[in-house]
Amino acid sequence: MHILVINSGSSSIKFSIFDAGEGEARSLVEGEVTGIGGVKGGFKFRDADGRDLSGGRAEVKAETPVEAIGLVVEAVSGAGLPKVEAVGYRVVHPGAKLDRHQKITDEVLKDLEEAVVFAPLHDPAVIEVIKEMMAKFPDVAHYACFDTVFHQTMPEAATTYPLPAEIRERGVRRYGFHGLSCESIVRQLRAEKTMQFPRRLVIAHLGSGCSVTAVVDGCSIDTTMGLTPTGGVVMGTRPGDLDPGLMLYLLRQMKGEQVAKLEKMLNHDSGMVALSGMPNDMKAVREAAGRGDARARLAVEIFTRSVKKAVGGFVALMGGVDAVVFAGGIGEHDALSRAEIAGGLENMGISMNSTLNEAKSDAVRRLNASDSVATVLVVPAKEDWIIALHVNRMAGAEG
Repeated sequence: MHILVINSGSSSIKFSIFDAGEGEARSLVEGEVTGIGGVKGGFKFRDADGRDLSGGRAEVKAETPVEAIGLVVEAVSGAGLPKVEAVGYRVVHPGAKLDRHQKITDEVLKDLEEAVVFAPLHDPAVIEVIKEMMAKFPDVAHYACFDTVFHQTMPEAATTYPLPAEIRERGVRRYGFHGLSCESIVRQLRAEKTMQFPRRLVIAHLGSGCSVTAVVDGCSIDTTMGLTPTGGVVMGTRPGDLDPGLMLYLLRQMKGEQVAKLEKMLNHDSGMVALSGMPNDMKAVREAAGRGDARARLAVEIFTRSVKKAVGGFVALMGGVDAVVFAGGIGEHDALSRAEIAGGLENMGISMNSTLNEAKSDAVRRLNASDSVATVLVVPAKEDWIIALHVNRMAGAEG
């Protein structure tokens, strides 16, 4: 089966076609539309061997998700490409009613629209994309895969907020996110022949959005994000956890459309961009910090400190740790962030080898020192791959 996977964010759409035959799902082509909503968008499209299929279109017009998805449809419908037989989507928040990956029906779409209040930064764009794709590919099945499902194994003590019962009964609880990334990491580690699968695992998914997750026996037991993807550790444009009293203070200080203003602040204008005064780009912030920029230095310190606290807290919660995994754009590519997060955790059995940490590779690789009790790894987040596996499973169950 040839599966088109759509992984859309607030301003970008990643897409890929997988061949999910008898063995593991294999990527055939992949691409990305970036800068959606801006004056100029970016476009990449390549095959599994890295050959450019974009036709020289590095810049495109993509002012809306509908325009962007039109570019995706055009790309995957090109000559020589396999016919799309199913479509799978990454959906950040399913809301309180949907608790498993599933085929998209009118009822599921209705539930997703109700869930927008939980993830206003992510869900509206993906719903628009889903509707457009269902119109473009009316004869194939469409499936939603949710970032929260992996965290369904968290115990009640981890998911329950200390709020009145009538609030909790509305679906207000800690859901957790980056679950597709975490699941892909667990699956990759189970397949590793050179190491025993770690019973106690901490996953630090660090990118524009960041979270840290505690995993025992392959199951999530706690994670830093809560009701929405805004909480937890410090992120690119999101602040992570804040004093609830601060929210009340801000609402009292704002005039007119307070909720909309606060929502924009928390989702787009906080985190690293607020601290550094720079665009959401860790590499650029690191370079500025290296030149002595005090704001950039502070931003980096606050970010790594928040992640270190989360990692250490989960190690204490689990009574130790067998492996720590770094994933996501920062986790996979920023050696300095990895070193600063792990630095000082030697008393918890976590020790890095600086030479291994500086090495570059897109594969699963070890970073730990020889005397480290815990294995330290970089594992690529393969959200699209895990979506393709779920779509293939669900399509097979229906057949």
